[in-house]
Amino acid sequence: MLMRVLLMLLAAVVVRGSDSRAEDLNCLTDAERAGSDLYAHLQQEAYEALDRRAEAYEKLKTPEQIKAYQQRMRLFMTKQLGGFPARSPLNAKTVRTIQADGYRIENVIFDSQPNHRITANLYLPETDGQVPGVGVSSGHSRTGKTADYNQRFGIMMAKHGMAALCFDPIGQGERSQILTAEGQPQHNGTTTEHFLIGVGSTLVGRNTARYRVWDAMRAIDYMVSRPEIDATKIGFTGCSGGGTLTSYVMALDDRVACAAPACYLTTFRKLIETIGPQDAEQNIFGQVAFGLDHPDYVLMRAPRPTLFSSTTNDFFDIDGSWDNYRQAKRIYGRLGHSERVDLVEVEGNHGVHPQNLATIAHWFQRWLLKRDEAVAAVELPALPPGDLLCTKSGQVLTEFSGELSVFDLNAAYESELSKKRISRWRGTDDEKLDSLVRQTIGVRPNSELKPPNFKDVARVQRANYHIDKLILRTDSGIPLPGLTFHPPSPVDDAYVYLHEDGKLGDSEADGPIEELISEGYAVVTVDLRGQGETGTGKRDATLTDWKTYYLSYLMGKSLVGLRVEDALAAADFVAFYQKKRDAPRKVHLVGVGHAGIVALHAAALNPNLFSSVTLKQTPRSWASVVRLKSPAGHLDSTVHGALQVYDLPDLVRLAGKDKVRFED
Repeated sequence: MLMRVLLMLLAAVVVRGSDSRAEDLNCLTDAERAGSDLYAHLQQEAYEALDRRAEAYEKLKTPEQIKAYQQRMRLFMTKQLGGFPARSPLNAKTVRTIQADGYRIENVIFDSQPNHRITANLYLPETDGQVPGVGVSSGHSRTGKTADYNQRFGIMMAKHGMAALCFDPIGQGERSQILTAEGQPQHNGTTTEHFLIGVGSTLVGRNTARYRVWDAMRAIDYMVSRPEIDATKIGFTGCSGGGTLTSYVMALDDRVACAAPACYLTTFRKLIETIGPQDAEQNIFGQVAFGLDHPDYVLMRAPRPTLFSSTTNDFFDIDGSWDNYRQAKRIYGRLGHSERVDLVEVEGNHGVHPQNLATIAHWFQRWLLKRDEAVAAVELPALPPGDLLCTKSGQVLTEFSGELSVFDLNAAYESELSKKRISRWRGTDDEKLDSLVRQTIGVRPNSELKPPNFKDVARVQRANYHIDKLILRTDSGIPLPGLTFHPPSPVDDAYVYLHEDGKLGDSEADGPIEELISEGYAVVTVDLRGQGETGTGKRDATLTDWKTYYLSYLMGKSLVGLRVEDALAAADFVAFYQKKRDAPRKVHLVGVGHAGIVALHAAALNPNLFSSVTLKQTPRSWASVVRLKSPAGHLDSTVHGALQVYDLPDLVRLAGKDKVRFED
């Protein structure tokens, strides 16, 4: 009897709608949902682009064609990274020397840019005359250069007659860019810092990798400045994230005579099929759409000696590594030097196992020392990490007055861009601004955006109103699940309500949408592409849905642009539902959180469609986001290079200042 009463009470709660979590507000069936998410669509677009790239690769038959291909790829890659700064004095100093068995370690500090320092360990063998120098880029280890595997790189090179410079990347070791009030790294995950650095970098048209590649180039500058090192015999290596950086710098810097990226090189097809895009610096804007694949990092440097160091069970797919290697082998052969590229596969998981390290040392020894002797696979002991620190405080940001983080460097660049934007738009008409905004985010002219088709799905009854479930379909091929919150006697005006959590955002009983319903307004909410039923469900507060974001980024697309077209489709539906095209109803637009950025763009690009625009908890400018020291939650609402063209206040101008209201 008690159970029956409880069930009756629960049923009453659902009918009244006071617990919307018990309602089924999904619009897509399981069959419709399969393959309807944005990530799956982007995957297919990527595969098509990679097919086109494969066709271009097969046309590389002569040295002249290969050289032209290399130049085209280099120019594109450098441009998309954001270019590089002018060289400045290194201001290098050695702060400590450690004497070891047959070699010494110098703890050194030098400038990457003025007031932006690199901390590093230089391993020098005890030998007469000049020796080759090998740059060692750290993988994603919090301890950076002092991690045991990075130390072993340096020790192995020094014991075989080569110098090695192992340096801290930004966000790691003594170069954390986001610190707590106590001066400690705020994020344990080093990739988290790289993602957050990517927010501001993206907005100003740069990439996290831009700073990392420049650090690597400055590390080479430092090595060739040392009298002990032969500037004509420079090598580069690193594992995981260090393998990424090695791949980049070996492609772009001709001084890298010999290279050995470890546990990174595969193909984008295999990467997208398996683990998906990785952290910020491993994705270059538009590179897959352009045709720049993992193998091209090797092809760009052909025929200089290059070794793939791989492991059988790496999450960077081993089959992709072999495909990459085969492509390189064919091109190296056409250039007459097939012996200069090789691959070692060692059984095991992601990492540099003793045999990987021995093979890398053998490779550098062969090409830099002209000595082709076997190198034993041995376990090398590492020093206590504290011995290898270069600063007393443990962080350059707290050690040096005036030290600049990457956030500071991006903010300074944004200040330069701001002056140019102000000058540009002072004498430019709205039509030109509209065109440039569309070009930047990838939104078509309004005349090319067709009205959506729609389908009623079902109805959910609440106490004083009902909710109609519907599906809007546009030419994107991805459905837009939506909800119409319908009062008993609606006024003619209606609302489009966009929320960063999708159609369910603010939809709870007694929530903000119900307030509008109580005033007699019908309210339509939708899942923009990648939200709700068309999303992966992997959004988090700090990094958002970064895999979908970066797959879109690789394809040269912004999520903002895709979602603006969705917002315009939803507004078109509301404006003309049961209305003639020459007599639309008034549409009021609400954007909450980062969906407010989408809403503002939609209103700016079709101001006649909206009577008012209300933005809640939405950034008022992207420039302010660039200046944040930890821009959590902003990633998927960034647009590459937007601040080179416009900022959000420029959109307010297009939408109409009298229409737009911010609520903080």
